Amino acid sequence: MTASQRYQEHVPDFMDPKIHLEHRDDGSQLLTSEVSLGLHDRCSGEWLEHWAREAPDRLWLSERDDQGSWRQLTYGEGRHRVIAIATWLLEQNLSPERPLVILSENSIEHALLMTAAMHIGVPPCSISPGSSLMSKDHVKLKGQIQLLKPGLIYADPIEAYRPALNNIADSHDAIVVAGSRSNETKDATPFAELERRRDESAVMGAFSAITPETIAKFLFTSGSVNTPKAVPNTQRMLCSNQKAKELVWPLLTKEPPVMLDWLPWSHTFGGNHNFNIVLRWGGTLYLDDGKPTPALIEKTARNLKEVSPTVYFSVPRAYDMLVPLLRKDETLRKAFFAQLKVIFYAAAALPNHLWQALEEMARETSGQDIMITSSWGSTETAPICTDCHFPAVRSGVIGVPIPGTTLKLVPCADKLEVRVKGPNVFQGYWKQPELTEQAFDDEGFYMIGDAVEFVDPERPEMGLLFDGRVGEDFKLLTGTWVHVGSLRMAGLEALNPVGLDIVVTGHDRDTIGFLIFPNIGECRRLCPDLPDDASVAELIAHPIIVDHVRKAMRTLKAKGGSSTYPARAMLLEEPPSLEAGEITDKAYINQRQVLTRRAELVEALYAERHDDRVITQ
Repeated sequence: MTASQRYQEHVPDFMDPKIHLEHRDDGSQLLTSEVSLGLHDRCSGEWLEHWAREAPDRLWLSERDDQGSWRQLTYGEGRHRVIAIATWLLEQNLSPERPLVILSENSIEHALLMTAAMHIGVPPCSISPGSSLMSKDHVKLKGQIQLLKPGLIYADPIEAYRPALNNIADSHDAIVVAGSRSNETKDATPFAELERRRDESAVMGAFSAITPETIAKFLFTSGSVNTPKAVPNTQRMLCSNQKAKELVWPLLTKEPPVMLDWLPWSHTFGGNHNFNIVLRWGGTLYLDDGKPTPALIEKTARNLKEVSPTVYFSVPRAYDMLVPLLRKDETLRKAFFAQLKVIFYAAAALPNHLWQALEEMARETSGQDIMITSSWGSTETAPICTDCHFPAVRSGVIGVPIPGTTLKLVPCADKLEVRVKGPNVFQGYWKQPELTEQAFDDEGFYMIGDAVEFVDPERPEMGLLFDGRVGEDFKLLTGTWVHVGSLRMAGLEALNPVGLDIVVTGHDRDTIGFLIFPNIGECRRLCPDLPDDASVAELIAHPIIVDHVRKAMRTLKAKGGSSTYPARAMLLEEPPSLEAGEITDKAYINQRQVLTRRAELVEALYAERHDDRVITQ
């Protein structure tokens, strides 16, 4: 029996791809689903109303309290608290012109406030905590506040956000609310004040006025060089996304999903895709206080020993850290795979060695093949445009268009640039008409800036492969195109387990170079002769690590021409900086920002007389 046959036997509840491809005279192609989207819900608040009525005692949200126990909230309790909070919000003169800004990590209180605002047509905007907690000048945050002009700012705990609040004080006239985790509430309204009374009639009156075109929330793009753009996400965008998900993932209708998730609600992956899947299908969301960082991944492992998810969503960096823990801890491995039906990755392709490891451990632990899948989209599409709702032939397959969405594939250099149109696509950036005009082509397709290729041009139903950002690719001085996305993936495979991530250099140079962010834990494991307190500089200069990199470079060279391998490489001592925009909230490397911020290292990499940091073949 093949892996595909085993998959079909154990996990049959996905829609077969049904695709129509149209070739146009101008060389572009239109790719659509043959499945009609049909009607979708009016607004996301209908989901909370439904489950609070049909399953009031079902667990909705759970988070760790100060003692490490799980604090729990049912759908019935959640709706009761949402009505109270919404009652207070109605009295604060809030609107899309005076929205709610949330400065907080994911929490039950964060979810209640966000949901209550959306219940009465007031857009919330969860801003990345990094903009407040990791910045010294808060320039990005100030720009975001000046653009939104909020009527209410929630901060939790407020003392952690005091430096940020002080720096933006002259940029707004908003009421400030201190979250319940705050130790002091000076000059702020305690969150408890928001729940002192309930006016259900007034709240439901506002709720009934919501339409699919109502702005549900604002999300900022993850741009890092300039002030990020504010994207209005309408109820139509959110609800059409979940309707499409229902059609391509019928398994969601079979049993309420159970999820453990760390992905931030300031980003569309965690805040729209994952949060809304749980709410739409009456599932349970455990808030993971861990993250894919060396300091916090053990918390994720601890939580997974107690929570066996039915679907697991994360990014490749997280799986890179989780796989070694799964291998060595049988208790963790059994708990992780006990109920798991789907492993989902996004933000970047999953390296093949991680894919194989997850498949092997799933088969050994549960006796079944696991569905490993992905999708593709952006903040501007809320987020899904494509979904791989079928067994992929390899990592990097982003699937086919979801029902209701049309992709336009446009030849660009030697790639296919992809553009999008559908009910999931935004209408324009908030108060930035020039950027809005630049974002759409003359047929109204959103120009997302990504490239794709067919797995098999003769069989479009096999899906598309993500082919990198159009703006990331470059030419060598020889005129040869370098495809950064595919080269990065190949490099990570060759460098495994030493490389955590790679930035590709070589624009207007003769040769390609790699700036390598090392996997410190794996590097230490490979160098047992070094003391535990050896510095990172000592570690990355160790002959075992340097030799590993050199061998990886030779492996890549043996596979192809000058555009497929690095002639030189450098292991970086400093990790990617969230504050400087080198890495996003979802742990994805911003190639351009790293190259800009570390321009001196790029020059050192290509210096005629290079120092000992530069590794050559």
